[in-house]
Amino acid sequence: PTSIQEAMKLEHWTQAMKKEMNALKRNSTWEIVDKPRDKKEIGCRWIFTVKHKADGTIERYKARLVAKGYTQTYGIDYEETFAPVAKMNTVRVVLALAAHFGWNLHQLDVKNAFLHENLEEEVYMEIPQVLK
Repeated sequence: PTSIQEAMKLEHWTQAMKKEMNALKRNSTWEIVDKPRDKKEIGCRWIFTVKHKADGTIERYKARLVAKGYTQTYGIDYEETFAPVAKMNTVRVVLALAAHFGWNLHQLDVKNAFLHENLEEEVYMEIPQVLK
């Protein structure tokens, strides 16, 4: 779907949005408060993705609520950023060691991993359309 209105007309997308909202609530990601006058709020939007199996059939419909962080200005709205990414050389070394020693490897996908860190700053985000 290209809009929230379009997505809300289709059951599989509304279920995907509910699943995302439940994950955010379970993690106590936010609390609804009145925004102080001197604070700027960040917008948000839904990203919709169709996940496919190896054979091309649909595995699931995935909806993610994301903040419009690109509207912020460095030095005014934030001071530093962090994105945990493994260097390819490190991945290659681990794979080579696993192959050499016959180790089993397992891939993990930690959903909502970024939500488990506490922020020092207060961030105000607009209320997602499904909560309005």
